[in-house]
Amino acid sequence: MEALDLLSKKLDLLLKKHAATEAENKRLRETVTAQTKSIDELGRKLTSLEKDMVSVHIGRPGEGGEENENMRRQLDSVIAEIDKILNTLND
Repeated sequence: MEALDLLSKKLDLLLKKHAATEAENKRLRETVTAQTKSIDELGRKLTSLEKDMVSVHIGRPGEGGEENENMRRQLDSVIAEIDKILNTLND
């Protein structure tokens, strides 16, 4: 009888661990999905900024200065965000 009770307790513990693992798995999948969407959005933003930067260079050759620096900062910011998300996905 004691063996049956012990087996029952172990089974309950395993079922609880399984449920916790399943819940964590679901949470992690949702996190990956959200980060993938964020990466896609940042990629589209980066593409848009790159197109704008090309337009600025084509439209005003010889000019640069502050506008180019602002555009470069924006691109660096987007790239940094993408790197952060990729690093998070790799963890």
